Amino acid sequence: MSAIDDIEQLKTQIREKIGHAPTLEILDQERVELLGRKGALTALLRGLGELAPEERAIVGKLANEARAAAETLLEERKSELTARALDDQLAAGRLDVSLPGRMMPLGAQHLISRIRDEIIDVFMGIGYTVAEGPEAELDFYNFTALNHSMQHPARSASDTFYLIDQSGDEHAGPEPSEVLLRTHTSPVQVRTMQREKPPIYVLAPGKVYRRDTADPTHLPQFTQMEGLVVDRDITFADLRGTLDYFVKEMFGKDRKTRFRPHFFPFTEPSAEVDVSCGICDGSGCRFCGNTGWIEILGCGMVDPEVFMHSGVDTETYTGFAFGMGVDRIAALRYDIPDIRILVDGDMRFLRQF
Repeated sequence: MSAIDDIEQLKTQIREKIGHAPTLEILDQERVELLGRKGALTALLRGLGELAPEERAIVGKLANEARAAAETLLEERKSELTARALDDQLAAGRLDVSLPGRMMPLGAQHLISRIRDEIIDVFMGIGYTVAEGPEAELDFYNFTALNHSMQHPARSASDTFYLIDQSGDEHAGPEPSEVLLRTHTSPVQVRTMQREKPPIYVLAPGKVYRRDTADPTHLPQFTQMEGLVVDRDITFADLRGTLDYFVKEMFGKDRKTRFRPHFFPFTEPSAEVDVSCGICDGSGCRFCGNTGWIEILGCGMVDPEVFMHSGVDTETYTGFAFGMGVDRIAALRYDIPDIRILVDGDMRFLRQF
């Protein structure tokens, strides 16, 4: 067989193998076998030196034509296979609207937020409204207007997060004009009394901040709920009846309340309120320290000094205030021993509620 016949046979192989390659991978394999450094066409070209000069020119021309035709056919087949692969990919990813949709997991309200809303619902049911105030608060509203002396330990930078003073300087010491992260929501009560005239029946929920180390009963940031009543002829009996009603609505009709004398700068007289232990029914257990009681909030009659700072006539009106940690109420409601669990973000725990 002559060299010319070999080239014609190779051209036939090129048309068959390249023109009918089923995939891009196989097409590349055929390219290497036919046109590569060790391919069939290269082997033919290496044999040109053995041919007569007049035959060498003819065979060389035919070999170059075969290579050019092969390269053209390669590009055409590659384009066809690429387009086909894209069509297959699009077909595989096409949305079948007849298939059932995927159910997405639904979120849920956090336990602390739910308990906050439940507390609000209890008090709104007896005529209270909700008021809000800034979390970055002035020293005057957070301390001075609430009858805290300049030497009160709560004003210390070791207990309170100070931000800046009104001149923009960094904190250098407690001054009435300074800005701080509020340590309670009582400033909302003062702002409400300055803004509104009695009668006032208001709740002040919100986040508060203290320089506390997180432990089973304390958090540096927590949610507080405070209440304020200002009206004519308000007595401590009204306060006690209100909180007893709240305890029964929140914890159950069989739960009892106990008031113990205490001191707060902004109320006089003041008291801490305990609720009977729900685990031992007041008989004493490890959860309640064998006392049968668990502390839940502080309260008292509004001190006249606070009324004076707020512009309320102390000869005409009296009032009471109370404050509770929503996180603590949630923990007591569900017998949770460590309130840090509430803010750890462990979904295995939170899904239980």
